[in-house]
Amino acid sequence: MLDIKFIKENKDFVIERLQIKNFQSEEIVKKIVELDEERKKVQTNLNDTLSKSNKISKEIGFFFKNGKIKEANDKKKETSFLKERSKNLNQELVKIEKELNFLLVQLPNLPHISVPAGKKPEDNIKIKEGGNFPNLQENSIPHWEIAKKYNLIDFELGNKLTGAGFPVYTGKGAKMQRALISFFIDEAEKLNYKEIMPPLMVNENSAFATGQLPDKDGQMYKVTEDNLYLIPTAEVPVTNIYRNCILNSEDFPIKNVAYTPCFRREAGSYGKNVRGLNRLHQFDKVEIVQISNAEKSYDVLNEMVDYVESLIKKLELPYRILKLCGGDMGFTSALTFDFEVFSASQEKWLEVSSVSNFENYQANRLKLRYKEKNNKKTKLAHTLNGSALALPRILAAILENNQNENGIKIPKVLQKYTNFELIF
Repeated sequence: MLDIKFIKENKDFVIERLQIKNFQSEEIVKKIVELDEERKKVQTNLNDTLSKSNKISKEIGFFFKNGKIKEANDKKKETSFLKERSKNLNQELVKIEKELNFLLVQLPNLPHISVPAGKKPEDNIKIKEGGNFPNLQENSIPHWEIAKKYNLIDFELGNKLTGAGFPVYTGKGAKMQRALISFFIDEAEKLNYKEIMPPLMVNENSAFATGQLPDKDGQMYKVTEDNLYLIPTAEVPVTNIYRNCILNSEDFPIKNVAYTPCFRREAGSYGKNVRGLNRLHQFDKVEIVQISNAEKSYDVLNEMVDYVESLIKKLELPYRILKLCGGDMGFTSALTFDFEVFSASQEKWLEVSSVSNFENYQANRLKLRYKEKNNKKTKLAHTLNGSALALPRILAAILENNQNENGIKIPKVLQKYTNFELIF
């Protein structure tokens, strides 16, 4: 959430930057500034009324103590009026603050100055491309046919048990899932990420703090009776570990990694682009989360991008890195890099990771601050996260890109986890 003081002091800049995200904010920003001025006036009146009421209460005590009953009773009538006035002012203040907060949560995060303008994925900028593209035989097949041929994933059974988008991994397919998860966690721990096993459901406060609510309410699965949400990513519970916290600058770097199943409704998704593992309602993902001070967060972002790239390289997959344009960025992100791997049988690029810096946008909602050494003042922290990695499309690309006449070759880095080199 953007800071009101920042908005008021930088109105034109806020409006200009949000246009990069194709978000027209003039009316909202204008209303926020007006409401905040009104809030300050009401707060001042309330403070003055309470102060006057307290002063008169002391006078009443003095009059009673000195036997001046008439004067005391006259003052009591005055306090009754002041109490009613303070009650009305407080109600007005609550109403203004509610309206103000409603407007603030509608504003996305400001995009970083380097974010390019654009409206669709085609406007993203390719930063880098790497890896070798496989030369497949003419009879190569997509991963959903490979999964059926080798009994790796049962999509029909998942549909029977739950519905479309909930696959059942079987045999070596299940083993591949565990191998990838273990590989990703082990690699993260080599770089001093601490493993977290968070809950798979969060409360409304947690979902709001990281920006899923209200922006993505329609994409989340909700347990209505308990007012809980199934997590769309481990980012939500892991980042919320630090909600309402004041850290010390010596605590940095704070680095966490978590494997969780993730749940997304993906409303409106249909057609050939969602076949097989391309788009699921439940999927496995390993997430990395860092908390940083403001000065170093973009160094941290670059470090996280390099780390995700290293994972894809070790899996021997062709990949590219994209800097997202304003129109393709997330609501809460200031700068995002997407990673895509090439799916040879489908002849298309598949997104497998987003690595983002949210600057202090989430921290403002989280009330996550830190103190610098020898300084009593607190500052908002910066939060960052990245998929490292999401499994479905990684597995799809491994199956498709490594198929040959003998079966499916397992990447070398996974063989110690699978205990087999080939699926046949």
